[in-house]
Amino acid sequence: MRVYVPLTLPGLAEAYKTGELGTGPLVAYAVTPALREWYLSDDIEELEYAALNRAALASLRLVALDPVAPRRRVVVAVDVPDGAAVADPGQGPDPASLGEVRVGGTVALAEAAAVHADADEAEADVRAAADALGAADRGDDDAQFVVDGAEDHELLWFATQEIPNLVGLGD
Repeated sequence: MRVYVPLTLPGLAEAYKTGELGTGPLVAYAVTPALREWYLSDDIEELEYAALNRAALASLRLVALDPVAPRRRVVVAVDVPDGAAVADPGQGPDPASLGEVRVGGTVALAEAAAVHADADEAEADVRAAADALGAADRGDDDAQFVVDGAEDHELLWFATQEIPNLVGLGD
């Protein structure tokens, strides 16, 4: 099963250093029954893209919590064994938790299929979105518009071999 793990660039650097995305339960996003119902599609590529976007929003929340993290969203796509990722049945229809799963056990970075991250050009919009997130959560429509502006930037695809360059450890 493919899951999408939200991180920050410092979080990705730590995962590169330790070889692990973390030990469970780890929050990730995947194609869950609730996401399928919400998205109203049977196209797996569209559903995985929706799960990736849910993880990108979670990454934005992590960026907002870390004042020293570069203002770029990061999501690691990882293949885990079926049954390793479990949706919380008590989540209900909360839109914020659509696609959210918990991955038990240690998740090795070696299991990553790819990394998705913002381009440098997205930093200003991601910074503004991170700053507006609290107000958007309280229902401010103008702040929500700013948060949605970060979504206008498609996350770029990077091979796992490119992680050292992404986190500033490359040549």
